[in-house]
Amino acid sequence: MDLNTEWMSIAVDHQSMNGYVAVPARAKDHPLPVVLVIQEIWGVDEHIQDMTRRFATAGYRAVAPDLYSLGEKHPALTPERIQWVKQFLDTMPPAGWANPEIREQYVAKEPEPRQSGIRETLGKLFAPRDNQAYARQLAAWVDHFADQNLPVVSVGYCMGGQLSFLLATKTERLTAAVCNYGMAPEPDDMAHITCPVYGFYGGTDHRITDLVPGVAEAMAKLGKTFHYKIYPEAGHAFFNDSRVSYHPDAARDGWAETLAFFAHALPQTALAGS
Repeated sequence: MDLNTEWMSIAVDHQSMNGYVAVPARAKDHPLPVVLVIQEIWGVDEHIQDMTRRFATAGYRAVAPDLYSLGEKHPALTPERIQWVKQFLDTMPPAGWANPEIREQYVAKEPEPRQSGIRETLGKLFAPRDNQAYARQLAAWVDHFADQNLPVVSVGYCMGGQLSFLLATKTERLTAAVCNYGMAPEPDDMAHITCPVYGFYGGTDHRITDLVPGVAEAMAKLGKTFHYKIYPEAGHAFFNDSRVSYHPDAARDGWAETLAFFAHALPQTALAGS
């Protein structure tokens, strides 16, 4: 399918934020429903851009907001520097990724200037982040398209999965949300959700997946719609086909389930383009 792709920007918190956009070339002027594709910790990298294009081939206007671009992107978060970090993390056990002491043992083995660059970028990526602020910024993207009478759904991966779930607590203008292997909001936040949520999880990703039954119970007690699916043999980040974590069976099924979920949740008039 021919796609039109471009970068756009909107005002968020009185600053500019960029987003990668993909839309079917022959439907670029149609009022298509919008899929917000929410980044992993790596930013709007080639994998997230690829996922954005995939949603466009399914007949959506797909937009991936670059959460690191608000105002001006820090040099440590450029694509080249993040690629260094991804390559570096593949050399160490995933269990040690979030452990600064273990990471430093491996960083010290890298040659300069990569060592200093990796250390700085790791510091930025794994620093405490304000997910509430990110979710509010994403809500500004929902408003941008909802103000044009376009229905909006969200899907996120890892950090983005957590933010997709959290976004559903920040706006009543979101039609549906998909969380891929992300943490759930606190029950006090869940109480504000008005749209259905679908979660996809890897069975060996115990840090996140072991909590899912409790999430489902909390959502049910609040009267919220939450479906989830666990792929027993898959781990964290099973959708990311650029990394060793990729699990094609889980990714294939999760993709089909996500499209069916969005098709069911979106107004049929929107799907018809009327």
